[in-house]
Amino acid sequence: MKFLVDAHLPKKLANQLTSAGHDAVHTLDLPLKNRTTDAMINQISIDEQRVVITKDADFRDSHLLKGEPYKLLLVSTGNIRNADLLSLFERNLERIVEVLQSHTYVEIDRHFLTSHQ
Repeated sequence: MKFLVDAHLPKKLANQLTSAGHDAVHTLDLPLKNRTTDAMINQISIDEQRVVITKDADFRDSHLLKGEPYKLLLVSTGNIRNADLLSLFERNLERIVEVLQSHTYVEIDRHFLTSHQ
């Protein structure tokens, strides 16, 4: 699966996804790095069919109103240590990928993975 990890999340998450066999980029890998606008992230997501992973609720609103980005994984953990976030993804990655096969909007928090639409 292809992922685009937003600026509010650690680059280590993109590295972890790549190590697990996925195609993952972080906004730091893009030409404008973390200055890449939400509109540009949405367009990259659509053009390359990438799941945007973010904590930014603006992407949820955009996805629900305009269908952008292509697919969305909203991280709703609140403040969380990077190590705990990486562990959360490691424990749930198989299920995340499975759910994203048939849903365009998925939300993960510390306890649940919720599919929308």
